[in-house]
Amino acid sequence: MKFTQMLLASAAIAAAAIPTATFAQTEDARIALSNNYAGNSWRQAMLTSWETVTAPAVDEGIVAAADAFTTAENQATEQAAQIQNLILQGYDAIVVNAASPTALNGAVREACDAGVTVVSFDGVVTEPCAWRIAVDFQQMGRDQVAYLAQRLPDGGNLLEIRGLAGVFVDDEIHAGITAGVEANSQFDVVGSVNGDWAQDVAQRAVAGLLPSLPEIDGVVTQGGDGYGAAQAIEAAGRDIPIIIMGNRQDEMAWWRDQRDANGYETISLSIAPGVSTLAFWVAQQILAGEEVPQDLVVPFLTVTQDTLDEALETTPEGGVANVEYSLEDAQAVIAAAQ
Repeated sequence: MKFTQMLLASAAIAAAAIPTATFAQTEDARIALSNNYAGNSWRQAMLTSWETVTAPAVDEGIVAAADAFTTAENQATEQAAQIQNLILQGYDAIVVNAASPTALNGAVREACDAGVTVVSFDGVVTEPCAWRIAVDFQQMGRDQVAYLAQRLPDGGNLLEIRGLAGVFVDDEIHAGITAGVEANSQFDVVGSVNGDWAQDVAQRAVAGLLPSLPEIDGVVTQGGDGYGAAQAIEAAGRDIPIIIMGNRQDEMAWWRDQRDANGYETISLSIAPGVSTLAFWVAQQILAGEEVPQDLVVPFLTVTQDTLDEALETTPEGGVANVEYSLEDAQAVIAAAQ
């Protein structure tokens, strides 16, 4: 599929040219996923991808276990306690989607001191002993404003929908949007709400703010909020602005319907939920003794007007456009960073 192939194109390395790791080195290894939140479609897809890729790896004896754990609340203190429990349970590696880039550093340091490999992804941690896998979230924010600048050269009023407050991803995308607006002074951000990366939360938040806002020309987002914003704006009887989407099936379906009805045009971009599977293979490679750079960057997944139908064909209802990573994909990303 073209748009998923583009996701790995930046590695610029043929995976077939990279030797396969010796699985005997990790056949007794136990890897855990520590996840801080599962309350939206992206997180659900992330957990499904983890199970889809890791279950066969366990069955084939590549690793002994690959268990997933999600905290009940999005609280750094709860996730820190979870990580400490995983250390006590004897896991060899912990893959972390972190509630905070800094608040988990103490627990991560404890893990490293106990000889546990820690690989953070999406919501990464700043503790130097951990590995980090992320997209350039600031660039994702800047790209949204750059796209709107192309479509709206005279500028206009923007509504910003942010994610979960205090989380690394939210801060980084917001910083990119802010930088994009500073570079394109024809735009003004006239309102901001937290949508928590969930359509229902975004819809309520936007509906509550709209009465106080002037006409909106564009909506910059973080993922999981585009359809909710569209529903709130439609319900208020306002003209639909250009809403940047976040690769969720419901918002892409709405975009397709609007395109077919009146030529509506936008873009959609987000990190692929399957990045959890890349983190799994990176952890496996570290445990196998491979040299892996501490920081790895993967491109975000972009859906355009030209690839919208293709993306919808392979995205399950209620799901997110996705790509899952193989060992060879992980080896290519690692090699590209060396």
